[in-house]
This record gives sequence, C-alpha cells and structure tokens, in this order.
Amino acid sequence: MKPYYKDLVNLPGAPSFEHHVKSYMKKHMQKHTQDIVEDKLGSIFGVLNKASKGPKVMLAGHMDEVGGMVTGITKEGLVKMINLGGMKGDVYLSQHMIIYTDDLEEIPGVTASKPPHLTKGKKEETLKFDELLIDIGADDKEHAEKLGVKIGQQIISKNQYVTTKDGKKHISKAWDNRFGCAVSLEVLETLKHEDLPCSLYAGATVQEEVGLRGAQTASGLVNPDIFLAVDCSPAQDSFGGDEIGGSLGEGFLVRFYDPGAIMHRGMKKHVEQIAKDNNIKFQYYKSMGGTDAGRAQLHGDGVVVATIGMPSRYIHSTTSMIHEDDYQAVRDMVLALIKSFDQTTLNTIKSNV
Repeated sequence: MKPYYKDLVNLPGAPSFEHHVKSYMKKHMQKHTQDIVEDKLGSIFGVLNKASKGPKVMLAGHMDEVGGMVTGITKEGLVKMINLGGMKGDVYLSQHMIIYTDDLEEIPGVTASKPPHLTKGKKEETLKFDELLIDIGADDKEHAEKLGVKIGQQIISKNQYVTTKDGKKHISKAWDNRFGCAVSLEVLETLKHEDLPCSLYAGATVQEEVGLRGAQTASGLVNPDIFLAVDCSPAQDSFGGDEIGGSLGEGFLVRFYDPGAIMHRGMKKHVEQIAKDNNIKFQYYKSMGGTDAGRAQLHGDGVVVATIGMPSRYIHSTTSMIHEDDYQAVRDMVLALIKSFDQTTLNTIKSNV
C-alpha cells in the first residue's frame, strides 16, 4: 500500500476534529488536481474531468474516527469524557489514550480500571464509555489544568501500527475510515491523466461516525449522479461468522443491505458484472450499521449509491486489522467502476430499479 494509508491512520481525528486529516488530504490532492472543493463542515474533494458531459461521480471515505471528548476533571485530577461514535466501555478499559490540544500536543493517559484485588466479591457491571475516566498522572484538578487539559478536547487511542508476521495484514487504529480517505487519494493519483467518461469528485467527508453529517452537506455541494462510499465494515470471521458476515482475504464487500441503504438493484447488478469481468474477488455482506451512502442517496430527487466495503476486524475499538488482498480488490474495483460510468451505463442502472 502507498504511504497515504499509514500516514492517515497515525493522525488523530475524532468527529468535528478532522482538521489535521483534512490538511493532509488537501496537501496531497493538490499534487493531482488544482480543482478542489470543500463544504462548510469540512468535507473535501478533488475534481477530475469537471467539464465532462457524462455523469457526476462522487467517491468518498470519511475522515473521522471514533474517539472521545473531554467533559470535565474530577477533584482527584481524573479526566471525564463522552464518546464520539459507537464505542463500548469495556473495550476501552486500561487502554492508553491521548488527549490532544488544538496544536496536536499530546497529553498521554490511561483509562482507569480497578484491579481484581479491589473488586473481589463484588458484582461487576458493564461500564458505559461515558463512565470511563482517564488518568493522566495529575495530582488534582488544578494540576490537570496546568498540564493542558481543557473541556472540549479530543481523545484518541494511542496508535501502535504493526504489520503481521506473514506480511499480509496491517493492524492499526482508524482503518475505519482513513482507509477510504487513502483510496480517494490513490484514485486521484492513478486517474489524473486518464480520459474518463464521467466527472469525478474524490475525497472524504466529516462527522460520519455521529450521524453521516458530512455526507449530507457534501452531497449538497457536489450534487452527484452516483455516490460510492468506500468504508471499512466489521468482518465476523474471527468469531465464526457466516457467508454474509465478511472475511479477511476474500475480497471487497458488496453491501447488499444495511438499515440505511438497501442496495439499488441496477447498481448491484452492475457491480457484480464489473467484478466478474475484471476477475476481482468479492463477497456479499449484510450490515447492521450504515455508511455515508445511506445519507447521500436521499439528496435531491435521489442518488444511485453503493458502498464498496473493506473487511476489517475489530473496528470501533482501539485497533483493527485489514488484509492486503482486500485492499487490492477494493482499489481495483473502484477504478474499474469509475471507468465504467458513462451516461449509457447510468441510464441502464437507473432503469433497473
């Protein structure tokens, strides 16, 4: 994978704190196009072949990752927080966390957890994320404030990027969804000199993890005919799973159903055919979560959408795992789809409602 992928997961960016990720995106977009558009919430897209008379295609990852926000400090100097995105409290017990100042100064800490010596004989209850406290080593509230803690700062898991011993998988925080952001940058780099049958807006949205907010405003900005979300989805194979639960190494995910978007019949047929014609491995996937496609499809009088899913184990936690083969399948599929989207193809897709 190109350096985009590792660079992006190492950046912090909880919902509404995407500015450092956006700066990276913009810097690299400018190497491939001078036509860059931004909405008022912070979503950003690089444009290729803007004057095309073909359909307007929007390709989007999302810049935000699940994280926390400082809401207070106890008299003992422990930091209170709320969650930004869906996160389970028990997953975050005894984890290294970093509170970030606006200029990316790091205040390291650990989520406080009671050792078994202090809970023996007591009924243990499942903690909600918002009940967790972060210990930054402060002696009291005043000390924590002197160390730089302020209400409203973002809190992100400390990253420990590593490649597995077989060289095929990569473990990191924020694959959901810096992966999709990196795909957009790679697509701009790959297609910048090609004669496309469509106009392409490739980039990333903000605040997906807290309600698909950036997808709504960005769709209003671009007004696309076709919207492709590239997003990580929770692979279930390490827990048994089934044929529609997602497995690492088995190709990209055709997300035929989620609560926010039932896959358009015409788009499903087209995606399947393009994958088969190009020998790109894929698997079917049913999700109980959503992606930006669910919001984008409702723009105007309706947009044809699809989610090109990347299988990822353990998302919405402090770390997650992806597979090189699936990366290649997602990349190849996105490129093949974009090259296929002329006006005739769009009309055919739309006729198969």
